Amino acid sequence: MKLNLPKKWIRNLKILDVAFQPIINIHTGKIFAVEALLRNHNEVGFNSIFELFDEVYEDNLLYSFDLKLRKKALKKFITIKGYEDLKLFYNLDNRLLEMPNFKHGNTNKLLKHYGIGKNSICFEISERHEISNISKMQEMLVHYKNEDFCIAIDDFGVGYSGYKLLYDSKPDIIKIDRFFLTDIQKDMKKKVMAKSITRLAIQLGIKVIAEGIENREELLTCRDIGCHFVQGYFIQRPTVETSEILNEYVHIKDVLNSDKRSTQTHCEVESFLDKKTPFNINTDMREVLEYFQKNPQTEIAIIVNSNNEPLGILQENRIKEYIYSPYGRALLANNCAEKLKLKNLLTPCGITEVNCNILTIIELFSNNAESIGIIITNNSKYYGFLSARAIITIMNEQNLIHATEQNPLTKLPGNSMIEKFFAHVSANKELYILCYFDLDNFKAFNDVYGFRNGDRAIILFADILRKNLPSEFFKGHIGGDDFFVAVESDEQSEEAHINMLSDMVKKFADDARGLYSKEDKEKGYIISTDREGKKKKFPLLCTSAALLVVRRNTTKRSADYLNDILSLQKKVAKQESNHISISCLL
Repeated sequence: MKLNLPKKWIRNLKILDVAFQPIINIHTGKIFAVEALLRNHNEVGFNSIFELFDEVYEDNLLYSFDLKLRKKALKKFITIKGYEDLKLFYNLDNRLLEMPNFKHGNTNKLLKHYGIGKNSICFEISERHEISNISKMQEMLVHYKNEDFCIAIDDFGVGYSGYKLLYDSKPDIIKIDRFFLTDIQKDMKKKVMAKSITRLAIQLGIKVIAEGIENREELLTCRDIGCHFVQGYFIQRPTVETSEILNEYVHIKDVLNSDKRSTQTHCEVESFLDKKTPFNINTDMREVLEYFQKNPQTEIAIIVNSNNEPLGILQENRIKEYIYSPYGRALLANNCAEKLKLKNLLTPCGITEVNCNILTIIELFSNNAESIGIIITNNSKYYGFLSARAIITIMNEQNLIHATEQNPLTKLPGNSMIEKFFAHVSANKELYILCYFDLDNFKAFNDVYGFRNGDRAIILFADILRKNLPSEFFKGHIGGDDFFVAVESDEQSEEAHINMLSDMVKKFADDARGLYSKEDKEKGYIISTDREGKKKKFPLLCTSAALLVVRRNTTKRSADYLNDILSLQKKVAKQESNHISISCLL
């Protein structure tokens, strides 16, 4: 592998150093990989790493220089304790193929020299440079995929091609660009977009890394939306000292264990797991055929790489036409056609950790109508398969649990779930908007029009909440004519959320008129008896809304304290002309 470089670049290579930054499992805090990052570019006369690579490219030396850097990175990578169980993420400049001396096979030679398995390296491809000839980009992607290297798309979501690149490249991993993740807990739009990217990736069998995480709240939000791994300053800054790379990051583990939002689902999932033995991607096809023939009730086989990381599933119906004919079995067994090789017969399958919230698992399954199940991992290694039937059983059990906690009339969450929500607010530092709704003049309406129509009024208000407030709002029925609604908000969305809740007051007042007779609607009141037994006029049904904004990092947020404030606010709201009272906890 003789790749000559001018003396200038040889000198620069000696000065340049490689730093590593850990990528860890977002559910356990254990290390999954390290990313190699170039350091000391200032010392060789460049303001940025990008500027350095631009000059190497202009000198027509990009490929030669990159191979020298790969060698430098691999040589240092093997000094990390436990490197055998790690992946090395290495960034590729997407202009490499333009170099006249680009050649196949050099990476394999380097890996063999250092005794590193092919599954231990992952090439990151970024969209920093727009490719004038998209076929060149595709050629590079196909080259590394055909050589069975792990491929990751860096900075996903802000590049030139976006989802087209995801479709064309079929990556193993994507890194969500930090633009979507910086202060994600404060920005509802970022959260919705990042969650959408994550859900799509998982359904395609792609793992997701949250990149650039700098604080506890960003970490927990990324875990909650379904990301598999996390990287950033909050875990560890890049370091040139390999001894500083740890097997487990205790401060992250402590955050995960102390977070009261986390749900212990390991035991729930464990009892439903099918721990079928997986097949290595290089397994002889005859062995796979024999497996299906001996197990006629089995519809899938799990396929993993040499590190026991799941790659996808092989569905029996993909090879059924070959299994039941002598000619077809011969084709499969002898690997006569490229398209019949095991790696080309895989079907993508959603993958998530055994520690993942059970509701996230259900959501991943529900979002894909064609899903036959989800592969479950334990610290990124294959652990078992959760079939569609098992997930449906879990869903039914969850529905039974929710049914026991629902208000029987409105089917909205009842007091036990409302109490859990208050506990959730108390345990976190985020911004929340809480609201008590109380139907005004309900007793008078109930006395005049009867209990059945009283129930209709309560159901009407519950339906208004369901139809007019987005899914991120928690909607609960305390009992009788009292309701509780809340939403986790942020500074950008706070005003809009308050307006949505306030709109419920007018909406109910307008719709409730349909419950009255024509005569009472025209009068605008009814005659009934008050609590002291005296006849008096009562206005038509309406509702009062007591809103409480719990600011971020507010320390006074115990459930009892919040309830007391809301109870006082409710009395104030009933005296307001618009029936709305708003207060803030700073």
